[in-house]
Amino acid sequence: MMASDGVNGTPGCRCIKEETVYQGEWLSLGVTTYQDPQGQHRTWETVRRTTRCDGYKTDGAAVVAVLKRALHYDQLILVQQFRPAINGLTLEFPAGLCDAGESVEDCAIRELREETGYTGQVVSVSPAVCMDAGLSNCTTCLVTAQIDGDDIVNIRPKPHPEEGEFLKVLYFPMSELMMRINEYSRKEGVTVDSRVYMYAMALQQCKGKEPVQRSPGRIDKK
Repeated sequence: MMASDGVNGTPGCRCIKEETVYQGEWLSLGVTTYQDPQGQHRTWETVRRTTRCDGYKTDGAAVVAVLKRALHYDQLILVQQFRPAINGLTLEFPAGLCDAGESVEDCAIRELREETGYTGQVVSVSPAVCMDAGLSNCTTCLVTAQIDGDDIVNIRPKPHPEEGEFLKVLYFPMSELMMRINEYSRKEGVTVDSRVYMYAMALQQCKGKEPVQRSPGRIDKK
């Protein structure tokens, strides 16, 4: 979607009409006609989710899940899964779409439990953020959650993925997140989700270090 009149230095930009070219179960392909800053009409091909609940400003939630245990380093919990769209494996935050009547927080905790087996506590929720604005109107909220690994409900977590979901739960030490992600991606040939990588970069820069591209080490798997 283009910014409306006078917003962010793009006066005159506005959407004029939207047409659906293809409608699927989960997605639709549309053509948006919009007006550019010079008043010229242009078109843009757009992918939209068909599943966003009425009245919702976001499609779902992605969970930045931090596992905390006594006498252990904090770990970030990620999931690996096959994504047909890229014909390969990805490394992602646990995530999913909001159900009708479900808050973003509830969606995050449900998806965390389904995909990893863990029960967490919500710490913070971001505004709705875009996923790939040049392609889609899809948005998500980044939900930070802490997991008490010493709580009895989290001692032997068992994922309960939905039909058609095939996930592997992975643990990465927060203190070496960038190094371990780079290593795992290179070794296993997985594509890292951009949100995960940006999160790792932010942690790395907070330490005043440049991202490490190659370094030996061990990844804990489950």
